[in-house]
Amino acid sequence: MISSAPAGFDQYRNDIPRGAIETIEYDSTTVGNTRKALVYTPPGYSSENTYPVLYLLHGIGGDEMEWQQHGTPQIILDNLYNDNLLEPMIVVLPNGRAMPNDRAEGDLFDPEKIKAFERFESDLIHDLIPYIESNYSASTTRDNRAIAGLSMGGGQSLNIGLGNLNHFAWVGAFSPAPNTKAPELLLPNPQEAISLLSLLWISCGDQDNLIQISVDVHQYLEQQGVPHIWYEESGGHDWPVWKNDLYLFSKRLFK
Repeated sequence: MISSAPAGFDQYRNDIPRGAIETIEYDSTTVGNTRKALVYTPPGYSSENTYPVLYLLHGIGGDEMEWQQHGTPQIILDNLYNDNLLEPMIVVLPNGRAMPNDRAEGDLFDPEKIKAFERFESDLIHDLIPYIESNYSASTTRDNRAIAGLSMGGGQSLNIGLGNLNHFAWVGAFSPAPNTKAPELLLPNPQEAISLLSLLWISCGDQDNLIQISVDVHQYLEQQGVPHIWYEESGGHDWPVWKNDLYLFSKRLFK
């Protein structure tokens, strides 16, 4: 049984060490312009150390600021550090809509915008990850790379993470959306995943009308004998669920 995050896990605490969060700009050969992302570095970050990296993705209605504006990730992570429950890590919050105008405006379901979420795989692998590993004291090994996200970003995390096991050993999907590939396409070679994955996490609120997507993936993984965590929690398709997921997932990483 998995217990929900304790009361106050997302509340600001006085007089504790704090990480830093900044906006970076990187050149995207995939999109053909300069793109933005947020980067969180942990308390005591030093270039003398090497850190694992979590890439944390947003939903269809957001951008690189969505987690920061609605999910208080810096507070959640700072509190976890202070409680000695989190490995020191860099957290990158990118824009998963890889197109020249990547703002969440107009018809969010326009086919070109949906395609841009698929295009983000190339932007992440070929542009953003190399930038992070060149400009931060970030580990360059798959064992020290994680990807997770909510809703559309949850689908991206499964599609990209499981499709690039040479890049990611830790994969998390919070309430993955209909962009999630069919389970047999996500993992056509279950034995490879068994040998390469350090953690595969899938979670969804019990009142979420998209829960069947998560259940289908979970059941396929069970049938194929792929170790994973399936966490059905109280709630809908909303931020209390995703903040709880970030707390529970992140404290399991890189251990």
